[in-house]
Amino acid sequence: MTAIGKLRHLVNIKRPIGRDTAGQPQTGSVEVATVWADVRHPNGLETIKSDAELSIVKASIRIRYLDGIVAGMWVEHDGETYDIRAVLKDPTGRRYLDLVCQTGARRA
Repeated sequence: MTAIGKLRHLVNIKRPIGRDTAGQPQTGSVEVATVWADVRHPNGLETIKSDAELSIVKASIRIRYLDGIVAGMWVEHDGETYDIRAVLKDPTGRRYLDLVCQTGARRA
């Protein structure tokens, strides 16, 4: 695969496995796609919650349009996991998707 223009980061999009036949949640994930993306970090936030420092990184990840990408999935890139909070389509609806993402990690 070769990067195209600003889509220069190779990312993996994943989703939870789901539920078994008895309706119980299963652990693990399924890879939905591996795509080229433009990963941008507009800001970060550090705060104190429950006596533990919490670091939150927000990211905007742009990919080519792909059906089936929804909030609740996540993106893995460069050792980080970004939860997809919202999926924004471009005005024409079929050229690209902007994934509004966030990652948070507790530090001891």
